[in-house]
Amino acid sequence: MDCSSGNSSGSLCEQIVVQNQSSGSEAELKQLMDQRKRKRMQSNRESARRSRMRKQQHLDGLMVQVSQLRDNKNQMISRINLTTQLFLNIEAENSVLRAQILELTHRLESLNQILSHINNNNNIDDDEQQQQQQHNNNNFLQDFWDNFDDFDLNPLFINSLFFTPQQQQPPIMASAHHHLLHY
Repeated sequence: MDCSSGNSSGSLCEQIVVQNQSSGSEAELKQLMDQRKRKRMQSNRESARRSRMRKQQHLDGLMVQVSQLRDNKNQMISRINLTTQLFLNIEAENSVLRAQILELTHRLESLNQILSHINNNNNIDDDEQQQQQQHNNNNFLQDFWDNFDDFDLNPLFINSLFFTPQQQQPPIMASAHHHLLHY
């Protein structure tokens, strides 16, 4: 079939040429689509690889952070245990010291009673007796503080060391209602 002869065959030739062109276009289109598909797949592979790398880096960072937090936790537990042990030791020592204070207070009261009886028997007037008792209390306190430096004493106890029961002043109390100091 030669396309150069006749009219009727000319339209057939045109159809063959159009078919060949469309077949070529389809092949080129298919080739173009395959190429785009390969590029997209390659791009997806690269994106997935980068995503995996980011996830791995994030996981590695989290593992380092977990390790650091565990170390911090262990250090804190050690510090808490040491502090607790020190606290218990100090509490035991404070209990012993409180018992010693109580014993010394009872001894002082006994000595003051003995002095009072001696003074009464020797007819010492009340002023001299109170002065003598105050002097004895002050000597006791000086000896007490010389032997025990760092105490957190109850104000009522300190008050009882300085004054006889008749001389003792109640502790200073603050009133939240009146904003005044009461004695």
